[in-house]
Amino acid sequence: MKGLFLIFHGFEEYNGISKKIRYQVSALRECGVDVSLCWIIVDEHDHRKIILDDRVIADLGAGRLGAIRKRTQYGSIVKAMEGKGYDFVYCRSFHNANPFTISLFSKIKKMGVKAVMEIPTYPYDSEYITFKMKCERAMDRCFRHKLAMLFDYIVTFSNYDTIFGQKTIRISNGIDFSAIPLKAHLNDTSKSLSLIGVAEVHYWHGFDRLIAGLAEYYRSNPEYKVYFHIVGNLTGEREKQEILTPIESEHLNEYVILHGAMYGEELEEVFDSADLGIGSLGRHRSGIKYIKPLKNREYAARGIPFIFSETDEDFDNRPFVLKEPADESPINIQALIDFYRSVKLTPAQIRDSIKELSWKHQMQIVIDTLFGKK
Repeated sequence: MKGLFLIFHGFEEYNGISKKIRYQVSALRECGVDVSLCWIIVDEHDHRKIILDDRVIADLGAGRLGAIRKRTQYGSIVKAMEGKGYDFVYCRSFHNANPFTISLFSKIKKMGVKAVMEIPTYPYDSEYITFKMKCERAMDRCFRHKLAMLFDYIVTFSNYDTIFGQKTIRISNGIDFSAIPLKAHLNDTSKSLSLIGVAEVHYWHGFDRLIAGLAEYYRSNPEYKVYFHIVGNLTGEREKQEILTPIESEHLNEYVILHGAMYGEELEEVFDSADLGIGSLGRHRSGIKYIKPLKNREYAARGIPFIFSETDEDFDNRPFVLKEPADESPINIQALIDFYRSVKLTPAQIRDSIKELSWKHQMQIVIDTLFGKK
């Protein structure tokens, strides 16, 4: 079986989305699929290029014209697929439904190739909060139903049976266990507790709720210390205001550590020092209740207890998870401390409890459904 994994952007080593895509491609190969990866880069000379398996199949040029071509010229993808025996295309949505993506997948469908589109977060309109962002998404809103009809299924991590009128394949975000190390040891938490939140920080991560909780906690001058390590860049002005301002005004500089984007050994060192993971605490802000975030799975694969506020059916009733209310209340820091002390499972036991969430298992569900084996 031969497949094409198609994305409309490039890769960054520290980016969780980039790592997830590579895990998915690896999982498809474990499932016996001869899979090619197609993506778009911006090189050091500002040229937009379409890459297929490390080979440039189109140089779209630089500057404004190159940026336009990046969003409109996909003929090279169809040409590269012709006569190569592809059975299916797995496309990751870039919220870019338009006449050009419709043309692309119309041609793919005429070739007799099956296609699915993964929509990582749904619904997603509320994620676009500024007037400029809403204008940029207007094209997608106009054409996404028509585009959806060109796919055999929409792959979703939500609990929706249909999206944009198309039937879904419901799976969980997965884990590549070979790529995520188990936490080596438990730290001494007799005098302090270290929290870790890893994300390209958006307002829906709700880290400001944790900081508000820390502010309340430290007003009582506690002897027991709690530290919050934020690993990832703050993506916009709203995030900077909601996080940087209270850190300064509440004198939390010592207790909230902003690491920026990290990967490799540096990231592993921070994880080794962490005791409790912080998942999303503000998904309700973007109108999302049901979601299966990748970060929850990574914390569990590392063997770290964690908290979140959305509905994640894979983790809602786990003994190493604390569910927070989906509202704007500050996080109760003493409750976090008490919860951590109540967890009796070892890191290895936490990791072993989620073996069914491997990417291989999840991608096999897609293949079996797409080709009528389920």
